[in-house]
Amino acid sequence: MASLAAVTAAAVVHIVPAASWLPRFRSRCLPHLAGHGRTGHVALTFDDGPDPASTPHFLNALDRLDVRATFFVLGESAVRHPGLVRDMAGRGHEVAVHGWTHSRPWLPDPGRDLRETARAVRAVHTLTGRRPLWYRPPYGILTGGRWAAARRLGLRPVLWSAWGRDWTADATAASVHANVMADLRGGGTVLLHDTDRASAPGCWHAALGALPGLLAACRESGWDVGTLAEHEVAGRAGSRRRPGAHLPATPPPGAPPTPAACDAADTCP
Repeated sequence: MASLAAVTAAAVVHIVPAASWLPRFRSRCLPHLAGHGRTGHVALTFDDGPDPASTPHFLNALDRLDVRATFFVLGESAVRHPGLVRDMAGRGHEVAVHGWTHSRPWLPDPGRDLRETARAVRAVHTLTGRRPLWYRPPYGILTGGRWAAARRLGLRPVLWSAWGRDWTADATAASVHANVMADLRGGGTVLLHDTDRASAPGCWHAALGALPGLLAACRESGWDVGTLAEHEVAGRAGSRRRPGAHLPATPPPGAPPTPAACDAADTCP
């Protein structure tokens, strides 16, 4: 009986935070997790890269549109394509953590969650020279283990308030635009994908094609578009940092260990 109770408790701790995936619940009850920021700004974010077949097209398009975004990268892809990650940071974009692989957390495994998230944090820190601020789990499923890992590593979990549904085989630039604008308000966070590695082959073309129209619509509404660091999510202090600026190398007293500190002290898996 005791063992059954323990298993049940572990399952509850694992799965209950994943209720934050529900958009209306998240928006109403957890606005910081939904990425709600200052009302005159929209945060533009991309998941699942970097991908040499598609990410450079997004970087070039964002240059032409004169906007910077936050890229949630997978650690295994980042170390495989380090030049792309450096290019993201070099162009003034923010590089954040999407995990090590694009996996679904079917079973509780807090140790694995910490190990893999820490590996991804170290990869981003090593490649960009900057401490990542943000964490978005694959599929937006924030389990208890993933939340605890992010907290220990000093990451701020953030999901989204509007998405383009750009991962489907029938996605088009027009459908992505319509899906985003149906839910987007000032202060929102937009989720798109700069690769098809976890979705329908070639679907990234739809997101890429939608970018000019989305940016124009935001600007017509009087909203600036940029990174999460500029977005002041839930009043985050210091979020007006210039895009591409280096983050402090030394955390304040009592802050969670940085990737560099983990490496030096061998305290993180």
